[in-house]
Amino acid sequence: MFTQLPQVVIGAADLCAAFLFMFGLKRMSSPATAPSGIRVAGLGMIAAVLASFLYLFTVDTAAQPHMILNVGLAVAALLIGGIGAWVIGRRVAMTAMPQMVAIYNGMGGGAAGSIAAVELFGGHSQGVTQLVVTLLGGLIGAVSLSGSVVAWAKLDGIVKQPLRVAGQQFANAVVMVVTLGVAGVIVASSLGVEGLLLTTPTWIWIFFACALLFGVLMTLPIGGADMPVVISIYNAFTGLAVGLEGFVLQNPALMIAGMEVGAAGLLLTVIMAKAMNRSIANVLFTNFGAAAKPKAGAIKGSERPTEASDAAIKMRYASSVIIIPGYGLAAAHAQQKLYEFVKLLLAANVSVKFAIHPVAGRMPGQMDVLLAEAGVPYDMIFQLDDINDDFATADVAMVIGANDVVNPAARTDKSSPIFGMPILNADKAKQVYVIKRGQGKGYSGIVNALFYAPNCNMVYGDAQAVLVKMIEAVRGLGAAAA
Repeated sequence: MFTQLPQVVIGAADLCAAFLFMFGLKRMSSPATAPSGIRVAGLGMIAAVLASFLYLFTVDTAAQPHMILNVGLAVAALLIGGIGAWVIGRRVAMTAMPQMVAIYNGMGGGAAGSIAAVELFGGHSQGVTQLVVTLLGGLIGAVSLSGSVVAWAKLDGIVKQPLRVAGQQFANAVVMVVTLGVAGVIVASSLGVEGLLLTTPTWIWIFFACALLFGVLMTLPIGGADMPVVISIYNAFTGLAVGLEGFVLQNPALMIAGMEVGAAGLLLTVIMAKAMNRSIANVLFTNFGAAAKPKAGAIKGSERPTEASDAAIKMRYASSVIIIPGYGLAAAHAQQKLYEFVKLLLAANVSVKFAIHPVAGRMPGQMDVLLAEAGVPYDMIFQLDDINDDFATADVAMVIGANDVVNPAARTDKSSPIFGMPILNADKAKQVYVIKRGQGKGYSGIVNALFYAPNCNMVYGDAQAVLVKMIEAVRGLGAAAA
């Protein structure tokens, strides 16, 4: 029915897709070129999908008529998934972006696990090596799927508290050992070993059930403050699983794209863990935030509130202001109002910079995306290492909805769970204003010593409402002068 297509054409299409993936990822390394990088990588994904349909031309469809049905199902799946993702992606709020990334990442892991399941149940794996790789990809993909679903539930507020019980780590280890043991039984079954009690398909079901359970158990005890790192870890897992299943299918595009995503996710995870002064194992296997209660008398004094108008006037007549955005800015949808206020300061010849901590927000890069959405120029945005020394000479540091990333206890209090974590040195500015909805402890549950510092004043209220008052105060000065 179809003319046989040379394998070299399919290989060339896969190579083109892989090149677009790599070039797109390279362009994502800079905020200025990231939008075009995303588009290039998207073209690579389209090329990879279209290339997969070329395999239809390598088989005799007359002898295998089910291939036509499979193509129809694939097209239907693409339409449903593509349209659904387009609609959801356009409607999702910036505050819900971490949840969306987590659940979509889980879908990638689930897709890799599904490929492994098809290969295992169909008995397509040839040789022990290919079978082991299939099982490993299936294990990682299943863990990424269930773990990402739990991460999504935590970020969306469905699971409100970490679930921690005695002996939890031991139970997790037992589940993993059982999972690996079942994988060994499946390999032994493929070698013809008899007396395994159950049939191979039953062992495969048990294998995936244990892998999914492990992903859930591993993620449930992790605290909210560690969610950015968890998302990054599962992103790396998904990429690795896709790469392994690409090896099983002998698909170069899947192998290259999967390894790229896996390597990038792992590197980002290491960077974020370093920014928290913690190891990845510490994130996954310790109860961060469980000991968050400060020692009695450790923090003296009280929080000192001030009016938004007073803070705005102080910044209007300052020489330099450094702004530290946090998740509270995203929650209030206040990024546009913030930049409007910043433009008023710039018009008054005030030097304004934005300071970004690697783990600010609830997903990697959330603050950078938030500011870019508001139109903040890239040359005003600085990362921790590039701006920390500037706080000592800054007239004002304004913190909006951030907590742990500016907590000086990380430098001084050895009893604090965040001790040793690099922070933004907001407390070293001459004056600090913190915009905060209330007197809560923030997402991680740790009391912030900065809020009690003698050079710090609290501006309570929703960030957008506070910034509206600040804008009015500064504009009022101009009106009075006129």
